[in-house]
Amino acid sequence: MTKVLVIATSRKTRGGITSVIKAHETGKQWKEFHCKWIETHRDGNAIRKLYYLFTALIEYICLLPFYDIIHIHVATTQSARRKRLFLYPAIWFHKKTILHFHPSNEKFLYEPYNKKLYTSLFSKADLVLVLSEQWRIWIKDVLNIEKNIKILYNPCPNIKMHNTSKERTILFAGTIIKRKGYADLIKGFAKIANKYKDWKIIMAGNGEIENAKSIAKEYGIEKQVEFPGWIKGELKEKIFQKASIYCLASDGEGFPMGVLDAWAYGIPCIVTPVGGLPDIVVDGKNALIFNPGDYKALSQKLDILISNDNLRTAISNASLQLAETTFNINNINQQLGNIYRTLSK
Repeated sequence: MTKVLVIATSRKTRGGITSVIKAHETGKQWKEFHCKWIETHRDGNAIRKLYYLFTALIEYICLLPFYDIIHIHVATTQSARRKRLFLYPAIWFHKKTILHFHPSNEKFLYEPYNKKLYTSLFSKADLVLVLSEQWRIWIKDVLNIEKNIKILYNPCPNIKMHNTSKERTILFAGTIIKRKGYADLIKGFAKIANKYKDWKIIMAGNGEIENAKSIAKEYGIEKQVEFPGWIKGELKEKIFQKASIYCLASDGEGFPMGVLDAWAYGIPCIVTPVGGLPDIVVDGKNALIFNPGDYKALSQKLDILISNDNLRTAISNASLQLAETTFNINNINQQLGNIYRTLSK
């Protein structure tokens, strides 16, 4: 009976990794392999972070002898440093190890310290899971590692579609930080806001809200930008069900969960070609694409999609197709189960 320990951030933490593991919990493989999630990190002050790490290490050392596969989710530098504390004991106990890589962008891999850190970690693991073919290429090119790397996409969530009338809203959902390009979205929409006075941006998330409000006011569209904060549960479902366009103007991603959520709801997306998205998105077919930082091009894409109902419908249908096939949660959980089976042989 193969058992899997899953090492990752807290289920109470907002972010993509938590969403991914919660999706994995719904799959048959979770029970089949008796998966247990050890929560190593939670947002907050230094005391809370140290408490989570310390208690996780104690629990981990107690449970490690009784498990066969250690599935470690790792993100950028600080996460990688913490996860060394879990990887090395697993190796010493001769356990099979998976490092599941959730980067924020590829740029940090090129930094000398990170290059050394990730080369060391990835070369020691039995398997490295990446979010797309592009990430496999970057790891090969930057770290010179190409063996034992496998692609496992993040899944779209299972949702129930309602016959809800769409509102004239452009949705952003995620942490409001510079990397996500929120300023470009505001500036891009501001160029056409007078043309579409009945449209508005819903900027859902926590982070640099006050700065985003200041930019909206500076560009004279503060009445056309709403900030509901971090959304979840019924409020999230309501906002996603009613949104007409989803926009992510990020300059770096792994594979953005916000876009996967949008695809699940059939929301046509305007995105930048970052992270794993170029492997999937085709401009004019299943999304509209613009380059990071080019808010004038974003303005043009918004104008095109707002003014063309038929195009929105076509891209919406293509988005739903992606959610039901390539990124189907059941298919991806089945793939993860097969990975566990192969590794346990």
